[in-house]
Amino acid sequence: MNLGIYIQVPFCQRKCTYCNFSTGVFERSLYAPYVQAVCRELSEHETLYRRAGLELPGTPNRAGVDTVYLGGGTPSLLDAAALCRIVDTVRQGFPCQLVEVTLEADPETVTREKVAGWRSAGINRISLGAQSFDDRELAAAGRIHRQQDILEALRHLRAAGFHNVSLDLIAGLAHQTRATWKESLARLVDLRPEHASIYLLEIDEGSRLGREALAGGLRYGAGALPNDDAQAAFYEHAQERLAQAGYEHYEISNWALPGLRSRHNSKYWRREPYLGFGAGAHSFNGRKRWANVRDPTLYIAAIAKGTFPGEQVLAVTPEQALEEELFLGLRQLEGIELARIEKKYHASLYRRVEGLRESGLVEFDGQRLRLMPSRLTVANEAFIRLLD
Repeated sequence: MNLGIYIQVPFCQRKCTYCNFSTGVFERSLYAPYVQAVCRELSEHETLYRRAGLELPGTPNRAGVDTVYLGGGTPSLLDAAALCRIVDTVRQGFPCQLVEVTLEADPETVTREKVAGWRSAGINRISLGAQSFDDRELAAAGRIHRQQDILEALRHLRAAGFHNVSLDLIAGLAHQTRATWKESLARLVDLRPEHASIYLLEIDEGSRLGREALAGGLRYGAGALPNDDAQAAFYEHAQERLAQAGYEHYEISNWALPGLRSRHNSKYWRREPYLGFGAGAHSFNGRKRWANVRDPTLYIAAIAKGTFPGEQVLAVTPEQALEEELFLGLRQLEGIELARIEKKYHASLYRRVEGLRESGLVEFDGQRLRLMPSRLTVANEAFIRLLD
């Protein structure tokens, strides 16, 4: 089993109205000391973990690293040389056979010079945050880029030799209609990225848009949000359209051309170990989960002192591990092998599964339990009932 490395870059040019992540707009003067801190955490991780009583995955033989994911935030804001330094530090600090190195990028940050530097750094996969091909929807969401920037970014990436590009869309943006959604999907299919992620817009108190919508306000386009039924229809249209175009639907929010699934993100859904570095990054060694402090200035200060930057370490109980197996496993369209999980956790799940099957939420062939493809928009109902 190989290890995944996640690098968090919390910097943004502008905070999207729907964003509830631990990211923000910071002075560019913070970028260099932040990169230095991340590289030091990577180099000294064994010492830092030992002081915190944490074991490395694969100890004593140490698991090899085969995927790196640079996420955020907007890691493409960093200079290519800084990204190269981070990836090189991963190679120096871990036994590596890197097959997938992903960089999240916003379209307006993609330039001919940058993509050449990304290739030189060993980055071989780009996750492009398009979100929509409709300029009105992008403006309402607080995005800086417009449709033309997406097209220009793809041209630069293809010209530089990137043949593994993922493109994100969000269903449920303000002012989105059936017609604009169909157009965004059509543009995506015409561009034919190797991978596509379709996310349903989340409304919660963690974002400006969410707070406004929950309060019944109109700012940020809160009064022009599609309702739940419309979102479900958008998602179902995406299922149909992407299947017609030859994409495999392998996880609730993710589609890929054959052989091009996200290797790194698949580790999360399979509960494989991964280590996160940077402010707000999460880690899992198979027994414990921990997260670094979210404020980048506090993170930099902790690393400068040689102290573990984590703000919480939680041991995963057998009950929690079972819930994770079910929740994360069922996000995958291939489902889970029920007998294996029952044996591993000494659990009896058949009665709950049978109730879900009778409700039409899942299908069970006697071996594998899967969410019904036609009911993925109400997957949370199945999760709640299965875990109750």
